[in-house]
Amino acid sequence: MDYFNHIDMMARGGAISLFMLWSWILLRDHGQSLAARLAVLMNAAICCYLLVTTGWYREPSLVGLFLALGAGATPGLFWLFTRAWFSDEDKVKPGAVVLVILSVINTGVTQMTSAEDGTINMVSGVLFRITMLAFAAAAFWEVWHSREGDLVEPRRKMRPRLIAVVGFYVIVIAFTEVATHNGLADRVMIRIVGSTIILVVLAFCAALFQMRQADLFGPSLPVQRSAAAKTHADDGLSEKLLAHMAREMAHRDETMSIAKLAQQLGEQEYRLRRTINQQLGHRNFTSFLNGYRLAEVKAALSDPAQKDVPIITIALDAGFGSLGPFNRAFREAEGMTPSAYRAQKAG
Repeated sequence: MDYFNHIDMMARGGAISLFMLWSWILLRDHGQSLAARLAVLMNAAICCYLLVTTGWYREPSLVGLFLALGAGATPGLFWLFTRAWFSDEDKVKPGAVVLVILSVINTGVTQMTSAEDGTINMVSGVLFRITMLAFAAAAFWEVWHSREGDLVEPRRKMRPRLIAVVGFYVIVIAFTEVATHNGLADRVMIRIVGSTIILVVLAFCAALFQMRQADLFGPSLPVQRSAAAKTHADDGLSEKLLAHMAREMAHRDETMSIAKLAQQLGEQEYRLRRTINQQLGHRNFTSFLNGYRLAEVKAALSDPAQKDVPIITIALDAGFGSLGPFNRAFREAEGMTPSAYRAQKAG
């Protein structure tokens, strides 16, 4: 057992060192990216988990409580990270932050109570496990539902692997916590699970280090197209695509997908993904379509002749499926509501 303990501690120390290195690289190269900053926070939370599960402290302490709170924040931070990275979000919604904070508070209640406290400890323990599974499920949904529109190929390929591996370990951790909390398994099980997670950490970090910097946390806004960087084949497809969008107004189809657009163009889907990403600078297909949709909406809102046309009508005609996504996209792009924009432009 002593031999196992030495190997375990060295592995945890190595994993924590790797997380520190990765966090430093993220802050150095992508400090302005929301996804990168959330990844750093998630790294810190995982390090807290790796320390907590060593069982190095026997009596309650402030340090132990702090580490437990950090470890308890891991599922919530993982959810926020997946939202920011896979959906290219640049802002964290206040409601999402509140949910993560509430989960951390509940972790504190769990840590500061014991089985002798009866109902309080039992309820907080149940809520802790439910919250962990709920955050994991929400994260998996974020990763899965937007996969078709992901134009960054290495990131798109990572999605199913991330869901399979993290999903498996979230379930294992949840059942292990329940078993040890109820005396059905020894605390050593927590240490064993924590040790195996290190292997996942190493594999995940290795996969991220292999990705190009631009693919990892590249710009979420369109970039300037460089004539020197484009191949003749991609030049032809990009011009063909732009002409098709202008002529057919394909963005008005709210069911438009990358596969459907490729079929309309008579091109292979992977080439279209590469062109929209590398030539036009978009990291996801929704942002590409919304660029056209918002341009049409803004033109209509600025037109005095259309001042009596309901905003919802303009949005639906431009291809937005409902008012909610339209309002969010418009506010993120213009920093104001559509009504305020119309009042400013059309009078």
